[in-house]
Amino acid sequence: MSVSEVSSLLNRDNTFSATLDHDGKVPVEHLDYGYIEKCKNVKHLEKILRVLRSGEEGVYPHLNQFCEDRVKSLDPTSRALRKEQPVATAASLPTEEWSQIREDLQRWQEESKDLEALMLQPSIFHGIGNENVPPVRGTNISVPLGQNPASKAKNKPPKRALPLDYKDWDKYDVDKECEMIDGSESKKDPAPVINSGHVKIRTRVDVTTLTEKEKLLMASREKDKGNEAFRAKGYEEAVAYYTRSLSIVPTVAVFNNRAQAEIKLQRWHRALQDCQRVLELEPINLKALLRRATVFQHQGSLPLAAEDLRAVLRVEPHNTAAAKHLTEVDKKIREGQPELPIKGRKILIQDIEEDEEEAEEHARPVDPRQPVGGVDSVVSPVERGDMGNAQKKPYGGGRGDGASPHSDASNGSHGHHRRGRGGSWDKHKAAAHESPGPGKAANGTGKRGSTASEPGAAKGGRPAGVDLDAPCGALPPPLARLKNEGNLLFKNGQFSDALGKYSQAIAGFTESGIDSPEDLCILYSNRAACYLKDGNSQECIQDCSKALELQPFSLKPLLRRATAYDSMERYRPAYADYKTVLQVDNSVQAAHSSVNRITRLLIEQDGPEWREKLPDIPLVPMAAQQHRREETPTPEVLQARAEKAAQDTARRSELRFTALKQEGNEFVKKGQFQDALGKYTECLKLKPEECTVYTNRALCYLKVEKFAEAKQDCDAALGLEPTNKKAFYRRALANKGLKDYLASSSDLQEVLQQDPGVQEAEKELEEVTALLRQSLASGASPRKKVPITEVDGDQDRSVADSAPRPQEGGAINMQPADAYEFGHSLNAARSRGDAAACADLLSSVDPERLPRLLSNQLDGHVMAFVLEALDEHLLARDPGRVYRLLQSLHTAERFTVVLMLLETAERRRVTQLFEHLSSVQSDDFTKDDVQNMANIYII
Repeated sequence: MSVSEVSSLLNRDNTFSATLDHDGKVPVEHLDYGYIEKCKNVKHLEKILRVLRSGEEGVYPHLNQFCEDRVKSLDPTSRALRKEQPVATAASLPTEEWSQIREDLQRWQEESKDLEALMLQPSIFHGIGNENVPPVRGTNISVPLGQNPASKAKNKPPKRALPLDYKDWDKYDVDKECEMIDGSESKKDPAPVINSGHVKIRTRVDVTTLTEKEKLLMASREKDKGNEAFRAKGYEEAVAYYTRSLSIVPTVAVFNNRAQAEIKLQRWHRALQDCQRVLELEPINLKALLRRATVFQHQGSLPLAAEDLRAVLRVEPHNTAAAKHLTEVDKKIREGQPELPIKGRKILIQDIEEDEEEAEEHARPVDPRQPVGGVDSVVSPVERGDMGNAQKKPYGGGRGDGASPHSDASNGSHGHHRRGRGGSWDKHKAAAHESPGPGKAANGTGKRGSTASEPGAAKGGRPAGVDLDAPCGALPPPLARLKNEGNLLFKNGQFSDALGKYSQAIAGFTESGIDSPEDLCILYSNRAACYLKDGNSQECIQDCSKALELQPFSLKPLLRRATAYDSMERYRPAYADYKTVLQVDNSVQAAHSSVNRITRLLIEQDGPEWREKLPDIPLVPMAAQQHRREETPTPEVLQARAEKAAQDTARRSELRFTALKQEGNEFVKKGQFQDALGKYTECLKLKPEECTVYTNRALCYLKVEKFAEAKQDCDAALGLEPTNKKAFYRRALANKGLKDYLASSSDLQEVLQQDPGVQEAEKELEEVTALLRQSLASGASPRKKVPITEVDGDQDRSVADSAPRPQEGGAINMQPADAYEFGHSLNAARSRGDAAACADLLSSVDPERLPRLLSNQLDGHVMAFVLEALDEHLLARDPGRVYRLLQSLHTAERFTVVLMLLETAERRRVTQLFEHLSSVQSDDFTKDDVQNMANIYII
């Protein structure tokens, strides 16, 4: 180290030490503006600040503030700048807020007392405790009468051993003592005996005699028992207690807990069921998504697990557990995928079920864990036939060629045959593994009654019990036999022979002149599958296009054509077909995976403008969208969903009410009374029985000199609380503004009668009394001159007839002039349930005025009633007006919120309206316009 460096260090130490005196205190000279301004040592400035705050050297507020500013400029995060905030008290809070806090505390105290009293009642589990439960620990311990339990504690400690004499050391044998020590160490305690048996716990509880509060309490107790068992790693016992709790009151939390316990027991199917129940009740429940991802991972459905984890991260991006889990799943997915070429590869694995389009009588729910469409996953040789052909097509959710609009399931005359052939094809699938090879397969001739395929059957090519003459839709018997033979050959892996059979069937169909596009579409689709198996992608595309011309938006031809395009590296049309498939059925996992893969390829190939080079993707009509069909939930799910929705709605309303009221109060403090009026008006829509809001809004009306509205709010407040002093006082001010001095004086006297110490009321009473005397002294007001114009009697009568009359006898005004009259007429029609009157009212209203007329009156019931009137009465008369009304309705206030809160029946009504509207031909709109509008209304 150089001399200059050493001297600088010494000078720095001397400078630092010079900041303190010998006693370690800050010198008085440093308590100066000049020193503080030049000092850059934050620690020393903090010490100066502490000295100034302590007042040891005097109180200097300006110097104190100057030192704080200096410290803040050097280190804004310094601890010395922190100031303690006093604890909030009743004096530091507004009166209304403190009263609300006090009421909440009192309510909580009362509820706690009621709950404690309920828990102490011995009869709550009367008749329920007859089940086998474990005995109370330690109840069989007793002490004999002759034994004093405290005798052991009173025993005297043993005497201290005396030291040995020197002579005793001669008798000490070292080897013997070592052997004794080794023997004691070799002895081991016996293994503890653990009783792993559990008392059988009943999973259902009879709660018919209990009240709702008792049910909730009992369900909570069973849940707590399950939690204790789970913490003790008694997962079987935890599952039993959670099941008992669910049998009493099903809740989301208990379903989640039971799913976790089932995961610990590696019961993946049951855990998946519980997660699905939770997600039915709460679609964005993060715990359920995480646990379902765990189940999917153990079941091998890695893409589904990754999808659930990404859904969690979309809601909580900083969830470390989900991020770590997703990293592991993505790593496994990458390890399980084979190396792909730069652009792609041919995918020629595709399968057809026997008479695949006719075998499904009803659309079955899609299993998301299975691959779909014509692209099969890699299976083991045991699961495949001898020809390397999958024996069963995994996709069963989409109706494709057979269960789409051209399915045989729609033809009732063939349903019996399909059911009859189901068993025979099961036998065929069971025997397919024993097929000796392609040389022994059946080879039909296409003629009815031909026995050309019988030798193959005798050799094992065709299983016994397969009826090749079974009817197929509207096909004549020879063509039906050709189709059945083609299906059987395809099952055996003889794709070229199956191709010939399908070609013969198509040629015979064309020559016979049969009018059945469904059956011809199936034949083209099956032959396309054979082309795809043989690697002839171009012919596959042509056949799929012909099938789609016969039956548009059929699922299986779309999938096969997309696969063929993909194998030819024609990614743009493949992307369009895959996107169309997802519009038909968005649960097709193969289409999702292919879309993601092709998107990456197109971005690499075409850059950011890749979407502009895509072909047009057609819009699929709602009738062909299979994912729109919802399964009917169980009554338990409906009840739990309704209770959850009611609780959520009440909670959201309470939170929104509190927030709006607080905002209104802040606006009043700032003097922004017009903005406060809007907030209080929204509060009254949520809670029209809240007296405080009426008095607050009346104050705002007084400030903006709207005395009539202020008087109405005060009247409403007095209707709720007849002794409200604020309402009397503010109504008196409103009457004073309306120059009704007598009523104002009466209200002020009422205020003083309730509280004589209100000085403001006394001053106002004096002023009102003086004004009342002046008005009485001045007499009546001067009369105004009214010009009288004579008219003919007929004209007078016509004017009188044309003038709007008030609604008499409950008649509905069909010509409302403003939003108030429109709302009154609409409520009158809704209270009677008269949808026809509502339709007449809507037909008389300009569609562009509808959002202004509805104003802030739109809610779920009003929207459902309006849509019912449009669907049942106005659609048949004027579909163009219905379309224009719907086009204007979605621009109304609160439309998005109301749409989210619609119930299942009301959502079904919306879907039904758009289905009826799309089936109507009109010059005012097209089907694409209706589809675009439906995407706004149907969530």
